[in-house]
Amino acid sequence: MLTAIIDYDSGNLHSAEKAFQRMAQEVGAGEVIVTSNPEAVTRADRIVLPGDGAFPACHAALMAVDGVFEAMDEAVTQKGRPFLGICVGMQMLASRGHEHQTVPGLDWIGGDIERIAPEGARMKVPHMGWNDLVIDRAHPVLDGITSGDHAYFVHSYQFHVAEPGHLLAHCDYGGKVTAIVGRDNIVGTQFHPEKSQSAGLRLIANFLTWTP
Repeated sequence: MLTAIIDYDSGNLHSAEKAFQRMAQEVGAGEVIVTSNPEAVTRADRIVLPGDGAFPACHAALMAVDGVFEAMDEAVTQKGRPFLGICVGMQMLASRGHEHQTVPGLDWIGGDIERIAPEGARMKVPHMGWNDLVIDRAHPVLDGITSGDHAYFVHSYQFHVAEPGHLLAHCDYGGKVTAIVGRDNIVGTQFHPEKSQSAGLRLIANFLTWTP
């Protein structure tokens, strides 16, 4: 069993690597690697796409790594391998991103990435720090995670899903802010599970043992 965390120079992957390796060892989920090698992505049983920064820059960086997107696309959309997007890696699942400019996303989950517009002058953007999850729909990756559990967010833009059934969880930040999306073999978290203590580690463990 192999889990590939895709490295496309989108930020420091050390904490994600350590968290996934720890939970893989605990649940017997095999090896976890950080890689930019298309062959490794092709043979991976599970794929994780992290992302830090602006949507256009992350999208361009992913597409610039020779063969990686093609390998990821084949594994996820054709072979049905479980996929987890984190932060901007989750946002890139959308149809379009509107950060600084309009950029096409992967369109794996329909919707748009738009700037957070909280109600109330005291609510600052970016949305940064701990917030409570509100579970909207049951999903295997959310087993053992309940509304009120804490997750760590750092973002200025959020995912507005086109299909309400693809919203798995949200948080309140001067209004409803998407926290987790999913359909079929694909899930994404706006928050960083590797930084979200017990709830985040539980989600990682669930993903590593999930069979869509």
